[in-house]
Amino acid sequence: MARALDVEARLVLTWPGGHDIQLAASGSYLILNVPSQQVLDLITSGPPQPPGTPKPPKKPGADPLEQLHWLARRLGLVLDLRVAGKTYATFGLPDRNGPKITLNAVLGKIGSFFK
Repeated sequence: MARALDVEARLVLTWPGGHDIQLAASGSYLILNVPSQQVLDLITSGPPQPPGTPKPPKKPGADPLEQLHWLARRLGLVLDLRVAGKTYATFGLPDRNGPKITLNAVLGKIGSFFK
């Protein structure tokens, strides 16, 4: 049985609103490129909630980013999440116990609060 997936692909997905999200893969390395922080926030926010609906409490358990990291490791893949061509996080690195979050991600998230 193979120890890891071996992928060769290039895919462009169009998110509602005309935002192109690019996925490229070579071997066991995948790159997901999102055009801007606003589009990343839109993708990760989930479905819209009716006005006045309280936020549901956080469920106990592993953080979704950690779950993605461990899934990538189990599959033998490395996923590089990029926003506007800059690496934000890397998942599945074999020498780490969690995803590698970059300063670009921290600054991008802080900047999105002011827009």
